[in-house]
Amino acid sequence: MQDTPNALNALTTLIQAHNLSKVYRMGGGVEQAVHALRGVSLHIVQGDFVAIMGASGSGKSTLMNILGCLDLPTQGQYHLAGEAVESMAQDQLASIRNRRIGFVFQQFNLLPRTSALENVELPMVYAGVNATQRHERARAALERVGLLDRCEHTPSELSGGQQQRVAIARALVNQPQLILADEPTGALDSQTSQDIMRLLTELNVQGMTVVIVTHEADIAAWARRKLVFRDGQIVEDTERMPFAHWGTLVKRGTAP
Repeated sequence: MQDTPNALNALTTLIQAHNLSKVYRMGGGVEQAVHALRGVSLHIVQGDFVAIMGASGSGKSTLMNILGCLDLPTQGQYHLAGEAVESMAQDQLASIRNRRIGFVFQQFNLLPRTSALENVELPMVYAGVNATQRHERARAALERVGLLDRCEHTPSELSGGQQQRVAIARALVNQPQLILADEPTGALDSQTSQDIMRLLTELNVQGMTVVIVTHEADIAAWARRKLVFRDGQIVEDTERMPFAHWGTLVKRGTAP
């Protein structure tokens, strides 16, 4: 049994996208239009855990860039936490990214010659947080992912799984409402991948909304809801359980 639209509307909406389209214009003599998204509509509530799957070129990464305010749709509407994103200027997009979204990438994107602590502090530098608060909040974020004892180590002194935990701590440090993870286990072995997904699940249990892009079915199986993309459209939208049940488990700290 799935949630009805009325039941979903009664919950706190975090992501509301309607009829999103994205067209890229390719040059080279005769201009060619590439339709990356074709009329995608999507509703995600606060506290959900969603996996987005699809083959290369299916549109999933384009959608992730729009949800993350890294790109704008050609047409359609996108509201994040009630804010209309589709008409924002670049400085407004940067502001909403810094306030509301934490990013986790496949290749970690850590600065190689700086410590784990300094890497986690970086988003707060852009946010104008003073040095004392940056230090305290970065240490707290590293403790949250179980890496406080490695805070002075550089990325080259950390395993792949530890580097991804640092990246997750960096994503958390500005206390976002949403974690967007693009292939977060793509560069990791199977056991480490399970550890990272367990950590993301724990964050979801604590109330964080998590959206991941993955091509691995066993990784997608950790999420409550799975979206499958093909040719720029959602062709499958399935749930492990209704959100009302999942939300109850999350509140109890027992989400599977």
